[in-house]
Amino acid sequence: MAKKTLQKPAKKRAKKPAKKPAKKPAKKPAPRAPLSPQSVLGAALRLADERGLEALSMRNLAQALKVEAMSLYNHVSNKEHILDGLVELVVSELEVPVPGGDWKAAMRQRARSAHSVLMRHPWATMLFVSRVNVGPNMLRYVDATLGCLREAGFSYALADHAWTALDAYVYGFTLQKLNFPLVPSEYAKAAKQFLPMIPVEQFPYLHGMSQEVIAGRHDGMHDLDFGLELLLDGVAKRRKAR
Repeated sequence: MAKKTLQKPAKKRAKKPAKKPAKKPAKKPAPRAPLSPQSVLGAALRLADERGLEALSMRNLAQALKVEAMSLYNHVSNKEHILDGLVELVVSELEVPVPGGDWKAAMRQRARSAHSVLMRHPWATMLFVSRVNVGPNMLRYVDATLGCLREAGFSYALADHAWTALDAYVYGFTLQKLNFPLVPSEYAKAAKQFLPMIPVEQFPYLHGMSQEVIAGRHDGMHDLDFGLELLLDGVAKRRKAR
């Protein structure tokens, strides 16, 4: 009788520990662009647009650029230098008139462009009116303005009066619009609210104007072009009289 061969149970192979996924090398932060006067002024412009001039300090600017405040002085002298640079940046956005064409059309477009740019940078108008701005962009802008008027037959004196009057109007109109306490959609409601304070017996014309706004016959909207055309027509008459 054949003997049964006893088979030894197969040894269980020890499981090899699972390989851990290789760690991906940590990404190195992108190298920061070196500071320059242009990059510092660009950051200052963004800071002023977002938070206003009152937030513009060397410390806040350094934080925005993620650098030490002292490193800024390698590129800008001080805050006054930055403010001068900001004016130049804003002026670079203005449409420069071209001498030799229709002077009224050029001045009209110049005013509209200035108002539009200054509304984009609400802090800039006060810098325009409160500082002596003699950077190359501003000088080119003023020279082209005077050239446009001179080529149209204005004397130097009348050209000077004309462009400063137009700028005073645009700056004042812009500041009023930026700081007016009501938005256009609130005019009628506000007129109705204040009407009891304007008795018709004492203030007949102001009362009548308020009624026009309440009834929707007049929107009360500020209109840049209305005053601009009055000024341009007046300047044109002065030119012909000389």
